[in-house]
Amino acid sequence: MDCIFCKIIKGEIPSYKIFEDDLVLAFLDIHPDTNGHILIIPKKHYVDIMDLDAETRNHIFEIAQTLKTKLEKNLEIDGLTLIQNNGSAQEIKHFHLHLKPYYEKKQPLLPIEEIYQKLKKEQ
Repeated sequence: MDCIFCKIIKGEIPSYKIFEDDLVLAFLDIHPDTNGHILIIPKKHYVDIMDLDAETRNHIFEIAQTLKTKLEKNLEIDGLTLIQNNGSAQEIKHFHLHLKPYYEKKQPLLPIEEIYQKLKKEQ
């Protein structure tokens, strides 16, 4: 299997990890739409939402809640959009949930390393 997300999970491709446990990995999108754009992926390869088991699905959304709080504290976001694509709308065929922060005032995109350092701080 030539899945870029599976390679990230195995450590074959580096990533800016924000959260990791036995079931999921969350990391910064390297082509962000906004500062703090995070992807949450299951460690087991699931193609899309129809392939995903209930335990993993529920856990992903629990982690999304936790990361929303981290984004609010560390990046002072004003809102958060969750996006999950399936079928032909899905660029990478490995289930992933986008967490896209919203800012009331337009923010210039900062270097990913700067965002990473802000999110790694404990508050």
